[in-house]
Amino acid sequence: MAILKAFKGLRPSNSIVKDLASRPYDVLDSNEARIEAKGNPYSLLHIIKPEIDLPEDVYLYSESVYQKAKENFQLFQEKLWLTQDENEYLYIYAQTMNGKTQYGIVGCAAVEDYLNNVIKKHELTRPDKEEDRMKHVRVTNANMEPVFFTYPAVKEIDEIVAKHIDENNPEYDFTADDGFGHHFWVIREKETIDRIIDLFDKIPATYVADGHHRTAAAALVGNEKKNANPEHTGNEEYNFFLAVHFPDNQLTIIDYNRVVKDLNGLTPAGFLNKLELGFDVKDEGENTFKPEALHQFSMYLDGKWYSLKAKPGTYDDHDPIGVLDVTILTNQILEPILDITDLRRSKRIDFIGGIRGLGELKRRVDSGEMAVAFALFPVSMDQLIHIADTGNIMPPKTTWFEPKLRSGLVVHSLED
Repeated sequence: MAILKAFKGLRPSNSIVKDLASRPYDVLDSNEARIEAKGNPYSLLHIIKPEIDLPEDVYLYSESVYQKAKENFQLFQEKLWLTQDENEYLYIYAQTMNGKTQYGIVGCAAVEDYLNNVIKKHELTRPDKEEDRMKHVRVTNANMEPVFFTYPAVKEIDEIVAKHIDENNPEYDFTADDGFGHHFWVIREKETIDRIIDLFDKIPATYVADGHHRTAAAALVGNEKKNANPEHTGNEEYNFFLAVHFPDNQLTIIDYNRVVKDLNGLTPAGFLNKLELGFDVKDEGENTFKPEALHQFSMYLDGKWYSLKAKPGTYDDHDPIGVLDVTILTNQILEPILDITDLRRSKRIDFIGGIRGLGELKRRVDSGEMAVAFALFPVSMDQLIHIADTGNIMPPKTTWFEPKLRSGLVVHSLED
């Protein structure tokens, strides 16, 4: 059953929270982070992307970068930009996008649950990315950013959250520059905290929605600390890591699309001919086409939009992975026609979150940077949970969640 733990969060004051809270480390590169944090000493990017305070040619994985993260984290605490709550609390973090609000419980998940697969995964992680975040956790001795979890909705938890936000003003309430609203409450009442923890103890599994590398890094560092401590009891803070838990019925996965640099030596006409083996292809002209159902794809090629419908026999509705549109695209187009066999490492393909719209696909192709773009119908939450429950792994870059969690609303220190 799922372990949830209250903790003494390190938090900013309401007066600086909007300036301190930042987008996650992995959704912007170093140059974007420098621009975003320019003139803003409060930005958490100084800790989670510390290279922005070093020369631009610094090697991103050098020891100096991690030491800068440690130095900046200490500075934030000395300046009281992050101060620790006196008692262990749970928190509520709500996000508003396009008029819809989703409410998550902020608390610590257990390293033990990750290692025992009570926390279920649907993506593979890369060792190099794991090690980067592990070094960051080791040197700061904290989980600076929460991971994004989901769980099967529990009516009583929903009722507790609704009651709390109805009776209490939010600690933080602001709209970020991207237009998304962020709202945050502290749950201080021990009886309420204990009840939520008890209810989580009846949930058989939680699921990593977003942040597989941060989850793995936090859990692996916690396990390292356990193995290095001869007096380990299981109650130390390193046994837990920071997560926001959203009920599954409040989340929506949006499309995660692909652009490819070249047609593997084919002309547009030759490429279209090969597509007809596995798809019903329709020329949509200049009218932007967006997929409206599973097994339907949008393609932008040579100044035109096309609708593609996968033919029967090109997918397996009884296979959790074989039924996915990302699998169909890979098996029918990317590998056999475009000779892209390793989605994780190929330099010929790029991935674009659906939040950027189909106009971004058109722009990338029209600029000459890319030759063809594909838009997919998004995976459902039911599919994600089924894949995780059956021990399967989704292909790379299958799910995109929006809005992203803001980092810095609360930090979890690993010091007891």
